[in-house]
Amino acid sequence: MPQSVSAATDLDLISFLKAIPDARMRRGVRIPAWYLLLVAVLGILSKCESLRDLERFARRHHAVLNEALGLELKRPPSDSAFRYFFLQVDVAAVCAAIRDWTIAQIPGGAGDLDQLICCQATSAFGPLATRKLVHLMAC
Repeated sequence: MPQSVSAATDLDLISFLKAIPDARMRRGVRIPAWYLLLVAVLGILSKCESLRDLERFARRHHAVLNEALGLELKRPPSDSAFRYFFLQVDVAAVCAAIRDWTIAQIPGGAGDLDQLICCQATSAFGPLATRKLVHLMAC
């Protein structure tokens, strides 16, 4: 089993997602990378199959996520915000963060495991850039 490479020390998924470097240029970034990834993960688990599905999911849950996470985002991310982000995200870093978070949830760690397998129920997800994110569940 590979060693953990995440800088996160807490067990919550958000801490692991925050440890992933944001490859976007600072200018004009309105939505944190970890938030886009969190919404994408939640959307995928809720059977979102396209960028527009993710936009609708983000819009539908915007107020609840803002309140629960203590954020003050004025607008939810659009499908183009997800598209732009997915074109630049470091897929290997996201895979590593999700793998590390999954291992952190196992009492006693993964020392006795030979391999860790995560299942993705659907792979019909739309544009190639978004398929990278679907691949996360198979990392």
